[in-house]
Amino acid sequence: MNERQVPSPKIPAPTQIGELSERSRDIFRTIVETYLETGEPIGSRTLSQRGAITLSPASIRNVMSDLERAGLLEAPHSSAGRVPTQIGLRMFVDGLLEVGNLGVDERKDIEAQLAAGGRNIEDVLMQASTLLSGLSQCAGLVVTPKRDPALKHVEFVSLSPQRALVIMVGEDGSVENRVIETPMGLPQSAFIEAGNYLSARMRGHTLEEVRRSILHEVDAQKAELDGLAAKLVSAGLAEWGGLQSSTPSLIVRGQARLLEDLGAAGELERVRKLFDDIERKNDLIQLLELAKLSEGVRIFIGAENKLYSLSGSSIIAAPYADQSHRVVGVIGVVGPTRLNYARIVPMVDYTARVISRLISQKT
Repeated sequence: MNERQVPSPKIPAPTQIGELSERSRDIFRTIVETYLETGEPIGSRTLSQRGAITLSPASIRNVMSDLERAGLLEAPHSSAGRVPTQIGLRMFVDGLLEVGNLGVDERKDIEAQLAAGGRNIEDVLMQASTLLSGLSQCAGLVVTPKRDPALKHVEFVSLSPQRALVIMVGEDGSVENRVIETPMGLPQSAFIEAGNYLSARMRGHTLEEVRRSILHEVDAQKAELDGLAAKLVSAGLAEWGGLQSSTPSLIVRGQARLLEDLGAAGELERVRKLFDDIERKNDLIQLLELAKLSEGVRIFIGAENKLYSLSGSSIIAAPYADQSHRVVGVIGVVGPTRLNYARIVPMVDYTARVISRLISQKT
């Protein structure tokens, strides 16, 4: 009588790296590190030839099978080799990743590129995003806070019978332009009068600080304006206040780098999906805002966060703060899960610190 075969029970995935045996941990670490370095599946024969693991290919295969059943490794397509799963990468990052330190020259280079003379904060953040993209060979990301600078000048410029351009100049040198709808028949004098009225009352204050009081004053017809200019002020402030979202801005630099050195059609398709995800900026901003909850670098791997799919990609992000140590934004990189985490983590961390220091010096 043939003995009935009982299927092997599925090994539950370890919740912590300490639950793996020392041999399994060493093999797992080597597989992940090799994959992050080469991007290729790793087989038992390759591991046995690397010298770091003194086991036969057969013994290594047994351990790899156990790691695969535990959900930490998987075989792409019909390859004999294995790559880490998303769960495996998370376990590696949380328990085995050895983060390197930036060299003195690298630190000086980051500081020099960000501190180059006379830049305002927006220029520094754009440069930081470009810098991280170049250093990491990924896309650089910066989430900037909602801007509400103290104003020094407001001007209305007629564009057409029912449209006008509002120009707001901040005391920090920033300039914002916005097109608004205007009442019909406004003379040029109404534009000048409205601009002078707002400039006089807004100087040194933010838009939100004066918006409500001025609108109330205009509505109550106490403003020193004629009816047409009052309508223009109301339209301008309402349009600006209504369109200014509490959602921060997103700066993305270096997306083209994600297309470099792609050898497989599957990789290219994942990057294309990542581009689609990046276009949905509000979703990405919400995910990056989660990095504000931690003091240091935060790593999001693949689709482990339901808010944003990342198309099988990873984000490494760190918050930056103002002179009051209040977190005001996030900087980081996005790329394939096969990132050089050990190098990029300290890079992002140090860049965030430099930005915090520069913001404190400029405010």
